[in-house]
Amino acid sequence: MNKFRFTMNALAVVIFTLTFASLANAQATRTWVSGVGDDANPCSRTAPCKTFAGAISKTALGGEIDALDPGGFGTLNITKAITIDGSGTFASVLNSNTNGFNINAGPNDVVTLRGLSIQGASQGVSPGVTGIKMNSGKALNVVNCIILNQSTNGIEFSLSANAVSTIKNVYIKNCGGSGLSATTTSGQVKVAIRDSSFVECGTGLFAKGNSRVSADTCAFYMNTGPGVNADGATGVGVANISNSSIYNNGGAGVQAQTGGAVARINNCDIIQNTGNGALVGAGGEVDTWGNNRFVGNADGAVCTSCTASTPH
Repeated sequence: MNKFRFTMNALAVVIFTLTFASLANAQATRTWVSGVGDDANPCSRTAPCKTFAGAISKTALGGEIDALDPGGFGTLNITKAITIDGSGTFASVLNSNTNGFNINAGPNDVVTLRGLSIQGASQGVSPGVTGIKMNSGKALNVVNCIILNQSTNGIEFSLSANAVSTIKNVYIKNCGGSGLSATTTSGQVKVAIRDSSFVECGTGLFAKGNSRVSADTCAFYMNTGPGVNADGATGVGVANISNSSIYNNGGAGVQAQTGGAVARINNCDIIQNTGNGALVGAGGEVDTWGNNRFVGNADGAVCTSCTASTPH
């Protein structure tokens, strides 16, 4: 009897071990999605899934989901380190009435989104809410992406801890709020942007709540409010803008308002904004390296002794 019981216990251990190993093996380092895939598939290259949501549960921590061919792969809630790559094909997300990507990752998780089109339908006709919203995580990388037609923000950092982000070659257009909005209630969020455009939004770039946002070789134009806005009302926001164009915005080209907010501009063209070229609110600060060009703005220049054509 004891021998029988021992045998059954040993068998149970073996079954449990094999089951656990099988579950672990079910999560591949790399998985695939296809416009003609099926989420019942294992998400392998020869049997791809249909959606990002179907693939992420079969992808290991720190793994990668790749798009095999053009398709609409659905919105996604990201809770772990992952790379999602649609490079080389038209990998699209239609996020009507919702966020495209919600990032609720762990404190050590790095998320990378690359080669994706995030489309919120037409503005005013079931637009998206936010293209990419980061609520938690260690880092977010966004590369070679297009974000269109969102009712609030193109990319939003709404955090309560330290985080960093790299954004490169991203085009954001037609957002009711900001092209990019960054804030955290604790620590700092640091965002580095390069070769990107922020077009026809409420504000092009909005740095607030202990954020440190730097943009190089970027364009901020035809936004209904400021091209760049740094705000210190809920924690000091800092915006550093270099080698960029800021033009035809409905508010100031660059604005720093309240609570010690700082905007720094270096070698920028600030042209034909409906508001001031650079506007300093109560407690704000705009720093200039003396090599910017202000033309055709409401105030003509950033300081009273300058002329509209004088670099400063």
